[in-house]
Amino acid sequence: MITQEKPGQLDPSWQAVLGTEFDKPYMQSLKAFLQQEKTAGKTIYPPGPLIFNAFNHTPFDQVRVVIIGQDPYHGPGQAHGLSFSVQAGVPLPPSLMNIFKEIQSDLNIRMSGSGDLTPWADQGVLLLNATLTVQMANAGSHQKRGWETFTDAAIAALNAQREGLVFVLWGSYAQKKGAVIDPNKHLVLKSVHPSPLSAHRGFFGTRQFSQINEYLTAHGQTPINWQL
Repeated sequence: MITQEKPGQLDPSWQAVLGTEFDKPYMQSLKAFLQQEKTAGKTIYPPGPLIFNAFNHTPFDQVRVVIIGQDPYHGPGQAHGLSFSVQAGVPLPPSLMNIFKEIQSDLNIRMSGSGDLTPWADQGVLLLNATLTVQMANAGSHQKRGWETFTDAAIAALNAQREGLVFVLWGSYAQKKGAVIDPNKHLVLKSVHPSPLSAHRGFFGTRQFSQINEYLTAHGQTPINWQL
């Protein structure tokens, strides 16, 4: 009998790799915490069906690039489960504006102004936040509740079971999280974070988007179309 997938359920390819994580005590504790938050009437972002959006748009065997973020956006209508991405029609956050500036400078393409990065995810760019939920207007509120352990397991599985991926680590947080990645198996690109606080100290001018495409092409793959 074929079981109907529920909205927000983890993609089967990731379920095969990470399914056992859901039975572990840390995940049971995280589930209980999220339920308590909802019962207390707190608004959680992103909405439940979008929590695993990154995994569901980019199945395990189709991942080609991984861009690691930290926390979902905590304003209304922003977060939809993809790191750095906002839903269509929402003003661009400052870090995303800087990412687009670098793409335009690096690849000489003009971005449309939409901050919805779903087209990247559908081409194999895993837009992975370390923490997958947040309370409205309360940045970092769901950190150290278990999500980091889950996303560490995802990175470890990609590192061990795949080859020739590109890991993009912007800022010290992402670089610590990506410390397990084997640079002999994968391309690891590092720079400061694209935030306005640091972008001018070594994000602008890194030309990482062309480096990603050169690496993919050299490994017989189609380059990412970064234009939105």
